[in-house]
Amino acid sequence: MTEPTDNQRPQPRQANKRGAARLAAVQALYQMDVAGSGLLEITAEYEAFRLGKEVDGDLYREADPQWFRAILAGVVENQKTVDPVIRQALTDDWPLSRLDSTLRAILRAGVFELMLRSDVPVAVIVSEYVDIAKAFYVEDEPKLVNAVLDRVARRVRGEGKGRGA
Repeated sequence: MTEPTDNQRPQPRQANKRGAARLAAVQALYQMDVAGSGLLEITAEYEAFRLGKEVDGDLYREADPQWFRAILAGVVENQKTVDPVIRQALTDDWPLSRLDSTLRAILRAGVFELMLRSDVPVAVIVSEYVDIAKAFYVEDEPKLVNAVLDRVARRVRGEGKGRGA
């Protein structure tokens, strides 16, 4: 009886750890953008002091450190290909430079995963990053994240959520 429960639990727990890694990666990308921190410096800081730790009374969820590193390094290494894909998915009156740093970080991480992590389903990537956007914004930004990631998914993978979810 405990065996099926143990076999079923790693997947949701892994998803939670990956979700926490995605959120931490977005926060780290934001910090790199705003403070000009370097990749190695920010990765070391998050792994030593933030992932699964208490910071100023807030407990950071335990995150998958390999997933965190993969997203962070992947966005940095591929930014010259990721950013133009985001620009193409935005409307002409909203250039990438007009978006705030948090929104840019969310879109860069999401587009990186859509482009270079074909092992992760589109629906998972889109919904995870829309949820992250909802953690930071209450207005139209989550809808923008959904629309941009959906457009990118159709372009780079030939699929999108398309069901309005």
